[in-house]
Amino acid sequence: MEAEERKRYSRQIILPEMGIYGQEKLKAAKVLVIGAGGLGCPVLQYLTAAGVGTIGVVDDDTVDITNLHRQILYCADDIGKGKAETAVQKLSAMNPFVNLIAIPVRLDESNAAQIISAYDFVIDGSDNFPTRYLVNDVCVELDKPLVFGSILRFEGQVSVFNYKGGPTYRCLFPEAEEGDNCEVAGVIGILPGIIGTYMANEAIKIICEIGNILSGKLLVLNALGNTNNVFIFNRSPEFPVISIEKSPLISKTIPETKIKEMFFYDLENRLESKSGDLYLIDVRENYEFEEDFIGGENIPLSELPENIAHFPMDKTIVFYCTTGKRSRIAATLLAKSEFQGQSFWVKKA
Repeated sequence: MEAEERKRYSRQIILPEMGIYGQEKLKAAKVLVIGAGGLGCPVLQYLTAAGVGTIGVVDDDTVDITNLHRQILYCADDIGKGKAETAVQKLSAMNPFVNLIAIPVRLDESNAAQIISAYDFVIDGSDNFPTRYLVNDVCVELDKPLVFGSILRFEGQVSVFNYKGGPTYRCLFPEAEEGDNCEVAGVIGILPGIIGTYMANEAIKIICEIGNILSGKLLVLNALGNTNNVFIFNRSPEFPVISIEKSPLISKTIPETKIKEMFFYDLENRLESKSGDLYLIDVRENYEFEEDFIGGENIPLSELPENIAHFPMDKTIVFYCTTGKRSRIAATLLAKSEFQGQSFWVKKA
């Protein structure tokens, strides 16, 4: 390490947990960042500033004016330019000691394994489910840790998958799902900065082997309500290892689980018929429930584990929220508990 590098990173080298040994680990690391958008921008900026030796940037998109309120690596002059190349150009000026590689392609089944195999681990900042499942499956096949983040409206999630034999993305979200994205539902501009910074922090901890990693843990942050919760989950025996050739994403088959989606109009019909077999639970925060509710009991997602023992075994448990994200997590947590019944998750709006 050159003298200028030691001076550049001096404020983190003096940390007892880091030291020069930790900084050398950062310099030797090879990290692949998928997506140079809302999440990718802060991830790339902080990993570059921290001195990660080699960073690959996968993105085939171009900068659009609608990106600028949250993708703060870019400016108005970058509109129409390729994100991967533009990001690498700007980041190289930020830190000349980092080897930045632009990969301006769309990650798919034909190239994912080849691209990912060249790096130590992956940070997924993609914004669609097919890419997330593909990245997960390839990382499982190649035994690469995966740092995950997602954002929508005011809520973000962070986790680390496939870390030292830990749970994978499919252990938490077994099935591919359809849902809103930022283009449809919107996102507050600061949120990707918050979540992306968390993702970069997990990456640095993984490289330097320090701290507690979010493996088997899902961090859920709500910027509007200022809530921050961590949910525990385990590796599912249904998804020990998934070969790339037999990936459910590629074969278009979805494994059966104890949880199922119920469409909102089906729930309304069953409520109108006054069916007594449903036990309805709104897993949103109390203030959300008070502002707009359709009935049932309000148990915020963070309080769910301590209430599972009180759920009636003779009824079908139905969780609901606004986007379907929290209700799906709730149904998954219930399925992994000792509760023997079936549960549904509902996207309310």
